[in-house]
Amino acid sequence: MSVVSDHEELEKRLGYRFSDRALLQMALTHPSVAHERGVSLQTNQRLEFLGDAVLQLVLTRELYEKFPTFGEGPLTKGRAKLVNRRTLAEQARQLGLGNHLIVSRGEEKHGGRERLSALADTFEALLGAIFLDGGFEAATRFILQQFQDAFGELSVLPILENPKGELQELLQSISSEAPHYWVVSATGPDHDRIFECTVHHAGTELARGHGKSKKNAESAAALAALTKLREKIKMPDPAGETGENPRVLDSR
Repeated sequence: MSVVSDHEELEKRLGYRFSDRALLQMALTHPSVAHERGVSLQTNQRLEFLGDAVLQLVLTRELYEKFPTFGEGPLTKGRAKLVNRRTLAEQARQLGLGNHLIVSRGEEKHGGRERLSALADTFEALLGAIFLDGGFEAATRFILQQFQDAFGELSVLPILENPKGELQELLQSISSEAPHYWVVSATGPDHDRIFECTVHHAGTELARGHGKSKKNAESAAALAALTKLREKIKMPDPAGETGENPRVLDSR
């Protein structure tokens, strides 16, 4: 496959067409290539630096606008959850960036295309390339689309490692009844299913969540329920801060 057709195929998956293909080429060029050739060669390191800043700004603004009741602490934790290396590497895998990564023979031999750090760096470099090629709005659209696929509409703050456990602990502080989860739908082809789950307590539906597995959908539902409940009662937030407006929990 030629470089041009290779890039066209990748651009279709990205949903973005580059005006300057050299930027895409640079975003896909691993630093090992320059080291191997022993010459000055533009790699994706500078674009990675830029893309990291763009990603932080886009997600910071999105979280700031979506969660007006949360303070700096939980917002910072939520952003960190979204931009950790493992999450970014998974974004790169879903886009198939590893197959297009230009690496040295040594990196190729040692599995560099699938290395977590290489994938995460390439994803950030790609964001930098889109920013330079199409501007901030193009980069914003791409980032929010990618993170929507992974985390839904960002209707809940992704800060908890065990949201189902956190929800159960919260509910048990006011009732002896545990929450119950039900799968209400499963759509899409077998290799790309999307599950929708509801979480109920005391006969009332608390929230719904979506995910690529039943477990992920249940976790998303638990996160959504936690967000709603925290707005109704006074309790410490995940950063150790305390809500300013005490409210009595009411399931109505």
